[in-house]
Amino acid sequence: MKIFNQIFNFYINCSIHVALSCYFLVRMTQHMFHISSDEPIADFAFFGTIVGYNFVKYDALARTKKLQMRTELKTIAIFSFFALLLVGFYFFQLQRITQIVSVAFLSITLLYTLPFFPNRKNARNWAGVKIYIVALCWVGVTLGLPILNAGIPITSDFYLKCIQRFILIFVLVLIFEIIDLANDDPHLKTVPQQIGVKRTKILGMLLLIPFYFLEFLKSNFDEKQLIVNLIIVLLISLFLLFSNEKRAKYYTSFWVESVPIIWWLMVVFF
Repeated sequence: MKIFNQIFNFYINCSIHVALSCYFLVRMTQHMFHISSDEPIADFAFFGTIVGYNFVKYDALARTKKLQMRTELKTIAIFSFFALLLVGFYFFQLQRITQIVSVAFLSITLLYTLPFFPNRKNARNWAGVKIYIVALCWVGVTLGLPILNAGIPITSDFYLKCIQRFILIFVLVLIFEIIDLANDDPHLKTVPQQIGVKRTKILGMLLLIPFYFLEFLKSNFDEKQLIVNLIIVLLISLFLLFSNEKRAKYYTSFWVESVPIIWWLMVVFF
């Protein structure tokens, strides 16, 4: 049991689980836009998420040299290094335009983590903008990059999916912000800090309404997708409803981050 717990903790702490969520959102995009199997972009998103998330999570901790994380940090650093090599491998298999845009998102990730401007905090600590940066990056990587790499024409369906995907990530991040409310710096001005937990939950519920009904505006909507989306809306609503500051870290780091994976699995089974 102890070994299992260690493996599971490494799986979570090394960002493999969240990377799978990103991977399956790319697969969802390919399914929705009828893109034939494009493994390089999906793998690029997977390994890029591991590198990006581990850099964001552990950069400051590594620089402060906290002893209690030294062993685990070394293991995660080695794992992330090999993931970075694979990011480079798949990067050169992408279309030129995709490479350029992916570098732009890399710049946003660095800006999110590192203080580039004198006497300024990194973007992660800019009041009130964290949730928008995270949602924007996820939309770009899981929706924009696969479309660009496949050379799919930009239509109204693409913009509808961008809005829908942004709402999905935004609501999921709201759950994270509720769970982290007790530990977040008050200067971050997260949504729960500004409007309270109850109103944050109401906001999330309200946002799930356009998330669902935007599907009807597609040029060729799929009835099966409507059923799948309804189940996802109900699932997220439950996660949102039962979220509070006392929840264990696995509530978000495993269960909430499993939503994209569950979404994809339901599409496959349907």
